[in-house]
Amino acid sequence: MAKSKSRTNYGVSVPAVEQACRILICLSRNSATPLNLISISKQVGIHNSKGYSILNTLMRFGLVQKDPLAKTYRLGPGLAHLGRKALEGLDLRDLVSPYLKDLAEKTGETCLFGLLSAEQVFIIVKEPGKQLIGVNVDVGDRFHMTAGAHGKAIVAKMRPEGRKKILSRKRLYFYGDPSRFDKGRLEAELSETERTGFAVDLGELQHGVNAVSSAVMDGNGSVVGCVIVVGTFPQEKVALFGPAVADAAEEISKALGFDGEPNCREV
Repeated sequence: MAKSKSRTNYGVSVPAVEQACRILICLSRNSATPLNLISISKQVGIHNSKGYSILNTLMRFGLVQKDPLAKTYRLGPGLAHLGRKALEGLDLRDLVSPYLKDLAEKTGETCLFGLLSAEQVFIIVKEPGKQLIGVNVDVGDRFHMTAGAHGKAIVAKMRPEGRKKILSRKRLYFYGDPSRFDKGRLEAELSETERTGFAVDLGELQHGVNAVSSAVMDGNGSVVGCVIVVGTFPQEKVALFGPAVADAAEEISKALGFDGEPNCREV
């Protein structure tokens, strides 16, 4: 008798795990203001009872902590330990660091490497500049992939179909508040970024803080991250810093095996 083959269907994601992840992201976005159960459940889009169960589970592992008096929640200290361990395993940091050190020497400004993951850019390397006035960005901070200079740099490296997919979304942060999004202006800036190799943000994400960025590609032609120079430098410095940032990103891309055209698999 022939044996029947058992069939197992695996879903794309586990709902409870996805909801737990969404809760953690929700709390990180509201880190300055602890949220109560109702607010968290509403933002994540789940019932209060489900939110309560997931929060209690996350608290058991130190990933969330609760204020028993205010009955509000915030991220827990357990995440700091996990974050440090995750960053320790990123060999990319060792590869990128020499290029950022050189760039920081050339510009005198804070230089960052952001790793692209899903729709977020995580800062995994920081080289402080020599300026007396620094910027409040640290390793472990994350930003939306479309925010400011790095957003323009990343999207500029995508093929037309990938770019179209990104630009069709309702909330885009190229100019800070999504209500300020200007598609015509962005298209012109993306064309300029393709020509020069770097993108610019002049105080639109944070008043008085300017940034220059260029995307980094891997050997498969995917955008893996970006190099960013950020500081209170004057606009006139962009012409000097831009090519230096583009050169650093190009050298890192070559070190990662990139030698061809970008694709849109990162979308």
